[in-house]
Amino acid sequence: MVKKKYFSFADAKKFLNKKGLELYKKSNQPKRDNSFKNLSYTLYFSFFLIIMFSASPIIIDFKKNYFVKSIEVKNNSKIELEKTLIGKNNEEQTDELDNVQIFQDIFEYEEISTTSVRLNASTIKQLFKDTNYNLKDVRKNKLVKPVNLELLPNEMKMIESTKEKKNLFIQIILPLILEENNQIKLDRKKLFAILNRNNNSESEKKWLNMKFKQYGIKNKDLLSLKIRMDEIPVSLAIAQAAKETGWGTSRFALEGNALFGQWTFSDDGIKPLGQDSNSNHKVMKFNILQASVRAYFRNLNTHRSYREFRKFRAAARDNDEKLNSLFLADFLDKYAATGDEYTKVIKIIIQQNSLKDFDDSKLLPSSKLIKKLI
Repeated sequence: MVKKKYFSFADAKKFLNKKGLELYKKSNQPKRDNSFKNLSYTLYFSFFLIIMFSASPIIIDFKKNYFVKSIEVKNNSKIELEKTLIGKNNEEQTDELDNVQIFQDIFEYEEISTTSVRLNASTIKQLFKDTNYNLKDVRKNKLVKPVNLELLPNEMKMIESTKEKKNLFIQIILPLILEENNQIKLDRKKLFAILNRNNNSESEKKWLNMKFKQYGIKNKDLLSLKIRMDEIPVSLAIAQAAKETGWGTSRFALEGNALFGQWTFSDDGIKPLGQDSNSNHKVMKFNILQASVRAYFRNLNTHRSYREFRKFRAAARDNDEKLNSLFLADFLDKYAATGDEYTKVIKIIIQQNSLKDFDDSKLLPSSKLIKKLI
């Protein structure tokens, strides 16, 4: 680094001497008054020039730092995107949830008059056979047929073979879980595209505001949205559905399409049999199975009880790691009253039924947008 030079009076004297000039001290000789005055002017002017030249680098730096930068047009969107993607501490903002807004798109399922026909188990099995949809191929090829059933068959309880019952249950809910994850993938892709643009359209801003509401983010914090708007490992979702419904045989699943045993304190729900008199909760019911799956995703992605789950999921994302259901299950101890015992059961279900085989599975496209995700 070149050091800046600052001139002293002695330096100025040497400089002027080199130029054939002399510095004079004030004299009592009258005849030298005019020459001394002229020389003084010359000295002052020369000294001024020296100071200006020596100070010019400082002036240039000052101008660059405080004037030039002020008129630069900077693209802050990429900086914001980088901050959002990195998320130093993976800490989402905590907001009081507005369940009406969070579940608005799920409530819309309930407003649609359903004409769903409940197929019996044998018809469903034949449908899967006709479409070449079986779990053995899925485990091998990782491709799932987009067969979207809206209701479970009533015969789930009557299937004697445990293996057959489990396979049928997985075949029914696997496309529903993948469908929800696909929608989240599309939403995340759109979110990052919006952040990476200099200007966003009104429709994009409207979409962003809608997502803030759906994920319960009142302060419109982008890092929180990035953390909350994310997938659930397929094996984890299957295991929890299996645990909550007894592999699709529970009254809540068959009467209310409730795959994940979510509670509600409203009048619209299914009251558990033999419920304690001090408890007034009910189990949420839905018109179709897909609504139950979406409510489960939204629950894990917004409720404060699963903040640690989301934190470690985000950390895995930042490290380009696959989402590990066996690891993430440990942070769902608040999902049931049994706490840690619940998470142990979930992990046993995942391992005993080799559910991690489905984590990399892809839903065969039913649209061009979904096709791009495969």
